[in-house]
Amino acid sequence: MTALPANLELLFTESAPALPVTVEQEKIRAAQAGDVAAFEWIVRQHEERLFGFCCRWLRCMEDAREVCQDTFVRAWQALPEFEGRAQLSTWLYQIALNLCRDRAKSRATRQRDHTVHLESLEASPHCPHQTPAASAEWSSELQKLERGLALLPEKLRAALMLTTMEGLSQEECALVLNCSVRGIEGRLYRARQMLLDWWNEES
Repeated sequence: MTALPANLELLFTESAPALPVTVEQEKIRAAQAGDVAAFEWIVRQHEERLFGFCCRWLRCMEDAREVCQDTFVRAWQALPEFEGRAQLSTWLYQIALNLCRDRAKSRATRQRDHTVHLESLEASPHCPHQTPAASAEWSSELQKLERGLALLPEKLRAALMLTTMEGLSQEECALVLNCSVRGIEGRLYRARQMLLDWWNEES
């Protein structure tokens, strides 16, 4: 059994650098007290990663943009209830994932006309090649990976994307998906096996 190409393994190992917790906590407290400027700071810190996640989940730039905006609207409305038991990014991913699921169920056939590929997402923070200079081989493999991810059952796809492409820990992923860490481990194992089996069959 072969493995994924080495360059694609980068998608499953890199994660965005963590924000200084103390600074974010100060901004959260200020925003909870009604400080709009503090909330705008929070949006700036998280919107790129959330938009990239929404694009990869929905494969539609228009839908992703709207869902990302709705995520922060919901977050602003619910922020006074945020108790800080989980990281803010984990809470935001939970909101975004629920909205993505709702949008995916309601958009019918619109996806076909607006589908985009992973290599074309300028906001994607983990793609090593984001310019027109990317090789044809890289583009082809990204498109193949995109197809493989789309074929995974939703629960497995969510666990794989959140932990390996968005950089969440298994504990954080468990909070987002409302299951146990052991459940996440099982989902990740099955997701990787299914993706690898599909990848080898398509080779």
